[in-house]
Amino acid sequence: MYLLLSLGLTVWVARTLSRNGRVFLADVLHGNEKLAEAVNHLLVVGFYLVNLGFIALYLQDDATVTDARGVFEALSQKLGVVLLVLGVMHLGNVYALNKFRRRGIMEREQLPPVAPQGWAGQQGPWTAPAGGR
Repeated sequence: MYLLLSLGLTVWVARTLSRNGRVFLADVLHGNEKLAEAVNHLLVVGFYLVNLGFIALYLQDDATVTDARGVFEALSQKLGVVLLVLGVMHLGNVYALNKFRRRGIMEREQLPPVAPQGWAGQQGPWTAPAGGR
């Protein structure tokens, strides 16, 4: 039961993050849809590898379950840990992507909106007017 529920939750979370993350990735990658799709696919593969590996390692349990209450307690404990791992993985991905997005926004803000046309003359109270005194 643990294995079926954990696998189902992992697949559901991965598909949801993949579907909804495409728009975010396209923004992070400045509208490059092909690159966004490739990065999205790599993130999903990594997500599956880490979470399925954790689920497989956490499958073993040495406790003896004697009644229905024990089954539900063991199942809820295992699923709770799996859900926490899924959540931490999700937050880690969002944090990293947000850092990339912010860096891209800062880089865009540093570029002038129009290419420089030349040098402006020094005008101000500290300089003599053009033509001299």
